[in-house]
Amino acid sequence: MSDSTIEAEHPIGDTAGHAAHPSDSHYIKIALVLAAFTAAETATYYIPFLEEHHGWLLVVLLPMMIIKFAMVAWYFMHLKSDSRLFSQIFVSGIVLASVVYIIVLLTFHAIF
Repeated sequence: MSDSTIEAEHPIGDTAGHAAHPSDSHYIKIALVLAAFTAAETATYYIPFLEEHHGWLLVVLLPMMIIKFAMVAWYFMHLKSDSRLFSQIFVSGIVLASVVYIIVLLTFHAIF
C-alpha cells in the first residue's frame, strides 16, 4: 500500500465512530470545578471541628478525592467515550484503593 492510499482511507480529521470532542470552554469549566474541589480540600484543614476530630477529616476528604478522580478519568482520560469495561476497571480500582486506605488508617488507629 502506498502512502497516498493510506491517506485516502484515513483522512486527517475523520471522526467516524468517535464522539464529538468537547470544546476548550468545556475543559476550562472542568478545570475550574477541579480547582474548586482542590480549594475545598485545602480549606478542610482550617476548619476547627475537623482539626479536633481527625476521623471526620477522612469522611470529608475521601468523597472529594473520589469525585476528582472520577472527573479526571471521565473527561481527560476519555472514559465516557470508551468501553464500559474500562469504566468498571477504574471504579473497581478506586473502590479497592479507598478500602485499603481506610483499613490501614483503622489498623494504625489514625482515625476513630
